[in-house]
Amino acid sequence: MFIGNIDNIDKDGGDFHSIIYAVLEYLRTTDFKNFNDGAYPVPHLDFIAKIQRYKTRPTEECHPESHEKFIDIQFVAEGEEILGWCPKSPDLKILQPYDEKNDITFYKSLMPESYMVLSARSYAVLFPLDVHRPCGSLDDDEPSQVTKIVVKIPVELILENEDWNLGE
Repeated sequence: MFIGNIDNIDKDGGDFHSIIYAVLEYLRTTDFKNFNDGAYPVPHLDFIAKIQRYKTRPTEECHPESHEKFIDIQFVAEGEEILGWCPKSPDLKILQPYDEKNDITFYKSLMPESYMVLSARSYAVLFPLDVHRPCGSLDDDEPSQVTKIVVKIPVELILENEDWNLGE
């Protein structure tokens, strides 16, 4: 998993795969305020950006999830939320088995769970081994209104491309 502020990708982006960097650059340079919720093509890339607006929820109401075929790039354009995370392990209890059509497995909880705040202009790049719990509220009594954009990148595109930098 990578997390950061979208305005710093020029400094941090040297270690990103070129496809991930291109998606982050699209997110950084696009003003989503006038977009309605829905799916939009990412220009010059064969990906869809899903724009969603929602109120955060108590973290215990948010189900942890993972994906097998896609890398999630989650970008918070407005608002803030808690993102729970843990590495995928056999100790995790499955709530709903893998749904191949929607590329998702849901879990009962995260063990151990780490939390991070995704505030406006923050992003998270989540790989198949990153079990994550999005949409959590910082304050259960005062949910935050969030505008989030999610772009899914097929894992095979990253694995077959030779410019992947593992930080070595």
